[in-house]
Amino acid sequence: MGDSSAAYIHLVQRLIEECLIFNMSKEECMEALSKHAHIKPLITSTVWNELEKENKDFFQAYLSGRDERASVIEKRRIQRNDVVGRAQQ
Repeated sequence: MGDSSAAYIHLVQRLIEECLIFNMSKEECMEALSKHAHIKPLITSTVWNELEKENKDFFQAYLSGRDERASVIEKRRIQRNDVVGRAQQ
C-alpha cells in the first residue's frame, strides 16, 4: 500500500473516531463523512468494519450503550408528552 493510501485510510479512521465521540451510528457516520469530507460511504463502511474486527469489545460496548441511551431518550420523550398532554387538558 502506498504512503498516500495509508494516510487516507488513517484519515478516515480518525474521522470515524470523531463520529464515535459524537455517538453516531455507522450509517450516520457514513452520511456525515460523505457530506462533509467527501469520503465515499463504501470507504467509510470498509474502514468501520475493520475497526470493529480489531476492537470487538469496544464496539459491543459502544453499540450497547447507544441502544440504552436511545431507550432512555425515548422514555423521556414519552413522559414529556404525557405531562404536556395532561397539562393541556
